[in-house]
Amino acid sequence: MIELISSAWEYFINRQDLMFEVLREHVLLVLWSTFFTIIIGVPLGIAISKTEKLRDIVLGSVSILYTIPILALFGFLIPMMGIGSTSALIALVIYGLLPVVRNSCVGITQVHPQLKESARGMGANNMQLLFKVEIPLAFPVIFAGIRTALVMNFSLATYAVFIGGGGMGRIIMQGIRTFNTGMMLAGILMVVITTVFLERLVGVVDNRIQKHYSLSD
Repeated sequence: MIELISSAWEYFINRQDLMFEVLREHVLLVLWSTFFTIIIGVPLGIAISKTEKLRDIVLGSVSILYTIPILALFGFLIPMMGIGSTSALIALVIYGLLPVVRNSCVGITQVHPQLKESARGMGANNMQLLFKVEIPLAFPVIFAGIRTALVMNFSLATYAVFIGGGGMGRIIMQGIRTFNTGMMLAGILMVVITTVFLERLVGVVDNRIQKHYSLSD
């Protein structure tokens, strides 16, 4: 084990430029996918929170998409979108939708009816009720879903290498193909360390949001 870690460290020191270039590709892929997941998932979750029948259909659909193995999803996307980062981006957006849509829906539905009635009694229309009451109160739950999607997709993005999408999977796969355990382990450790760092960083933001809305212990 010590020899493996030593070889991984040696590879990292010798190929720092490549490691950080690939990490940058990986981070950008995840950030863009998270951005589009938010743009699609949050409004969709809010919309279905208003209609129970539509809620069951949409949540059922995104749940089914979530169960598709990522390599099978790539196989479905390649004929339509081709090989490259676009297919990888779409796949990550699809996988990130479930926690974002579900939490957005749950957050809005959990807003107490009396608070809504009070807002309406003060003259708030539907848009004012949504943006000044429901979304602010539901935001901690919504953000928790975004956090889950972000951290989950950081690991899933390593599969982007199979369709030419770049990312840390390039290092890991090249290490496997060339039987270079140092290279492979360096890539794995970089993904693990960065994922833990990202989870902690987003966790700090999440805790502050929870405290701001007085929802923490």
